[in-house]
Amino acid sequence: MLGLTLYVIVAKDNTYDKIILGIDPGTNIAGYGVIGIKKNQLNYISMGIFDLRSEINHAMKLQSIFDKCSKLIDTYLPDEFAIEAPFYGKNAQSMLKLGRAQGVSMAAALNRNIPIFEYAPRRVKQSVTGRGTASKEQVAAMVKSLLNLETLHSKFDATDALAIAICHYFSYKPGQENKNEHFNSWSSFVSKNPDKIK
Repeated sequence: MLGLTLYVIVAKDNTYDKIILGIDPGTNIAGYGVIGIKKNQLNYISMGIFDLRSEINHAMKLQSIFDKCSKLIDTYLPDEFAIEAPFYGKNAQSMLKLGRAQGVSMAAALNRNIPIFEYAPRRVKQSVTGRGTASKEQVAAMVKSLLNLETLHSKFDATDALAIAICHYFSYKPGQENKNEHFNSWSSFVSKNPDKIK
């Protein structure tokens, strides 16, 4: 047995010009949101959470994040992957764990050769609500309005992930200089982040 992993290839949904997967990383609960772009119109596709609280340890949480992100990618076949960038806090252990969660999420996209884009939390709020200090409730309300949703997920992690995807749509224009991190492959990630590879 060679231990080969087989990926199921799903036909691309040609309804949309572009599909964007947004991820709000976390080690207990992570959010995801998928939007489709058709003729410059935003369309809601899916949102939800990864509830990781039942995993027995941190390593298993990371495995679950990678597996769940990979499944999302294989299901929706996004053209681009947007994720919240690392932020600095006082608790070093929490920052380390969150950074690992972000890393395995990105690895799932890189493993499928999907371009990755990172956005700071303040940038996401500014892009969606017009205010970088907006509350999660305000972000959720604008997501609901922009996507013409009747109801929202009970967890802000899901609406935050949709906000990240929306921020990417508003912020990134191919052919123009992009101020946010953008990786097409492992080699591009390593070349832009030599200090992160030891």
